[in-house]
Amino acid sequence: MELRMTTTFPDVSISTERLVLRPFEEADIPAHTEMMNDEQITAWTSVPHPYTAADAEEWVRAIAPAERTDGRGIVLAVTEFLTQRLVGIVHLRNTDWHTLATEASYVIAPWARGEGYATESMLAVAKWLFRDQKFERMELRTAADNTASQQVAQKIGCISEGVLRNAWIARTQREDGSWADIRTDLIVWSLLPEDLDGVVDQLAEAGYASFPDWS
Repeated sequence: MELRMTTTFPDVSISTERLVLRPFEEADIPAHTEMMNDEQITAWTSVPHPYTAADAEEWVRAIAPAERTDGRGIVLAVTEFLTQRLVGIVHLRNTDWHTLATEASYVIAPWARGEGYATESMLAVAKWLFRDQKFERMELRTAADNTASQQVAQKIGCISEGVLRNAWIARTQREDGSWADIRTDLIVWSLLPEDLDGVVDQLAEAGYASFPDWS
């Protein structure tokens, strides 16, 4: 069996009709700080709350680049092509270079929701992952009540494989504004190269932007 020597993703920029997915930059720190303090992101992720400028600096300067250089995955800042504004994050993590499988997660800034940006960025990353990097599986895990994230998984062609019961700690906001941990199930989704067949055409018919290239 041929051994795969590469154990890191390339330092890549991926372009779609409306978006550029690229490594984080110092200039992203203020927008990243603001985005990560959104209530929905606080509820469904494990990021610190409140999310400070120091947290953002550590993410941009150390945590995000180390995901790629240490071989765990890759972090991409999702930005608008025309305005360069930070839209969100796509994060590939827990990468297995032997089985060519990785886990994807994503967040979108509150101002950018409802525009199809999550679907557009995730599909672009999936195409790059399968066609350029020759991966065989992308996995997503969504909290049971996070219907918005589940809809993205469905739109890009993911198949629901089952439920990891009581496997995640989400957060809920109390009446006084504080946050409390709550346990929740995780729905496991998978996307294989053959699952992408026809998805782009279906999304185009539904009015989504095209996903032509990466660079």
